[in-house]
Amino acid sequence: MIASVLPTYSRAPLTFTSGSGAWLTEADGRRFLDLGAGIAVNALGHAHPALVAALTAQAQSLWHVSNLYHIPAQQKLADLLVEHTFADTVFFTNSGTEACELAVKMARKYWYDKGQPDRTEIITFTGSFHGRSSAGIAAAGSEKMTKGFGPLLPGFTHLDFGDHDALTLAAARDNIAAIMVEPVQGEGGIRPLPDVCLKGLRDLCDQHGILMILDEVQCGMGRTGKLFAHEWAGITPDIMMVAKGIGGGFPLGAVLASENAASGMTAGTHGSTYGGNPLACAVGCAVMEIVANPAFLAEVNRKAGLLRQKLEGLVAAHPDVFVAVRGSGLMLGLKCKATNTDIVKAGYDQGVLTVPAADNVIRLLPPLTITDEEIGQAVARLDAAALQMQSEAA
Repeated sequence: MIASVLPTYSRAPLTFTSGSGAWLTEADGRRFLDLGAGIAVNALGHAHPALVAALTAQAQSLWHVSNLYHIPAQQKLADLLVEHTFADTVFFTNSGTEACELAVKMARKYWYDKGQPDRTEIITFTGSFHGRSSAGIAAAGSEKMTKGFGPLLPGFTHLDFGDHDALTLAAARDNIAAIMVEPVQGEGGIRPLPDVCLKGLRDLCDQHGILMILDEVQCGMGRTGKLFAHEWAGITPDIMMVAKGIGGGFPLGAVLASENAASGMTAGTHGSTYGGNPLACAVGCAVMEIVANPAFLAEVNRKAGLLRQKLEGLVAAHPDVFVAVRGSGLMLGLKCKATNTDIVKAGYDQGVLTVPAADNVIRLLPPLTITDEEIGQAVARLDAAALQMQSEAA
């Protein structure tokens, strides 16, 4: 008999009933140090006072109103994002997956309105993840994502991650509308795109008039120590997908775009019933006002250095369990020698939560508000999990 909740997730035997900061409390009373943060969603930890206050205040006045009308909180959040980024305009969604759908539509509509309707192809890369909608799985292209869900949305060219020659040849084709890429692949195993490569991609797009779409759903909102990861390379995209951390745990996503890239998206070309609702945008404003502060981002960088240093020591102490540390800021991965999912499970026994990813990696995506003491505790618990793994293997 099928479960009342559709069984599309392989769930851990844990049921959390409350959270505070970097900690989650299980139904049986055990406390877990959360290094997953809802997969980079709880950027400010659980139940952050500023977010609770913003949500409560908005809930007492207005929950929902149609996008047929002006929504002050939506306007405020759009203005904040435009002020702090490359973008001239913003469309709000409820998730990163929805943001991907619009990014694809926006890029194709741009070329249609430019009199080049056949310019529809979007270049993507192996290991990518852009959500589980029709456009998202077609963009990623992996068998794991697409098997059984055909026919797939056409119009994507999949290239091997890091294959410069193939990219150069593909970009020269006259049907290429855009290149879509994550500055740091999350699901793909915490694989950062080097700054020089991101700059090269921007140059390639400019050379051929291609739109650059960046998926910063997981790596954005302060996660790498800049408000958005592409800032490290000193480049700007034409279109950017944002979600996860922007809502601090409340469902919220966005597509940010330049005026030029968004020129085809006129009244009636896209919509969302809940996108940009007052509750979500009130929380998003509170998140932005904290995370976009340079002093806050400086602290993220300092704590990222501390965590990475301790993780390097962890890897050196357990060469039979871990291979290397990789990533950027507080978006770090431990490449594993042992099976990554076994290490995640051992972490449960030690009261620490991590997230598996491809390439036998475990992801460490703690709240950006994690303290130095909690970083020390996190690595100590990972050390205990590694010792448990070694003991069980003996």
